[in-house]
Amino acid sequence: MRVYTGDPADWDLGDVPTSVAIGVFDGVHRGHAAVFARLMEDTENRSVVAMTFATHPVEVVTGRPGPPALTTLERRIELLSALDIDAVAVIEFDETVRNLSPRVFVETFIVEGVHAELVSVGEDFRFGYEAGGTVGTLRVCGGTFGFDVISTPILTLHGMEVRSSSIRAAIASGSVALAARMLGRPFEVAGTVVPGDARGRSIGFPTANIAVPSALVRPASGVYAVTSDIKGARYLGVCNVGTRPTFGGGDETIEIHFLDFDTDLYDTELRVEFVDRLRNEQRFTSAESLIVQIRADIARARIILSDS
Repeated sequence: MRVYTGDPADWDLGDVPTSVAIGVFDGVHRGHAAVFARLMEDTENRSVVAMTFATHPVEVVTGRPGPPALTTLERRIELLSALDIDAVAVIEFDETVRNLSPRVFVETFIVEGVHAELVSVGEDFRFGYEAGGTVGTLRVCGGTFGFDVISTPILTLHGMEVRSSSIRAAIASGSVALAARMLGRPFEVAGTVVPGDARGRSIGFPTANIAVPSALVRPASGVYAVTSDIKGARYLGVCNVGTRPTFGGGDETIEIHFLDFDTDLYDTELRVEFVDRLRNEQRFTSAESLIVQIRADIARARIILSDS
C-alpha cells in the first residue's frame, strides 16, 4: 500500500482513476469500515484511497488541543491498510487548508490530488472553510468535476452511534469491552516500557510500565484484563491504570503484570489490548491485603482471557 503526503500536486497515483473515502478515521472503527465497504461495492477498475488528516481539524480551527486520539497517525495507516485498500493520502491540515472554500478543497485534493471518480463519506461529513461544505455541496461539486458521491449512514450498535467520540467516552469511563465492540477489535495502548519504582516486584508481581504519548486517549483508572504480543508470543496480563494509592499515590501510570512471564522489557515497544475491566483502583490497608486481591484479579483475568 502506498502513502502520499505533502503537496497534493506531487501525489503521483498514475493514470488509474480512484474511489476515495474521506475522513479523520481516528481508531478506524466499525463505522469507518462500513464507509469503505460501501465504497468497494461500487468500485470497478479503480484504486481505492483513504484520504485522512495528519492533524485533527479541531486543533487548527479552535487553536486548542484536539480530542485525545484513539491511535497515532502511523497506527491509523496500518489499520487502514488492513482494509485492503491501495493507498492513503494524508492531508496536512493547517491554516491554509482550513481557509480553502469547499470548491477549492475539492478541486485541490479530490480532483487534482487523487483523480477521484467516486467519493464516499459519512452522512454528516463537513469540509471547507468554517465547515461550510456538506454532502450536498460535495454532490454539486461532483456534477461539476465528474465524480459520484455516496454517503453512509452513521452505524449504530445496540442503539448507540458508532463514532470516535463515543469510543473515547467509553474508554474514559473504563468500558473497554464496549469500546471493543464499536472498534471491531480490542482497544489498545502502545508505548515504550520505562523503569518504575519496582513496587510490583517487591511484592512478587513485577510490572512493565508503559509510557503512553499524552496525545492518546487513556482508559479510566482501574484494573483490567489485557493481552500483548511479545516477541511473537501472546501473553495474558493484568493492568493497573492509576496512582497506586496503597503505596502513597503519585503520578498516574499504566503498569502490566504479565502472567507466566518474567523477562526484562525495558525500552521495548509494547502494544497492549484491553479486553475487560476487572475493578476500580482502590487503596488497601496493607501490602498483604493487596497481594490477596492481585491473586484474585489474576484468577479472574485468566478466565476472561481464556475466552478472548
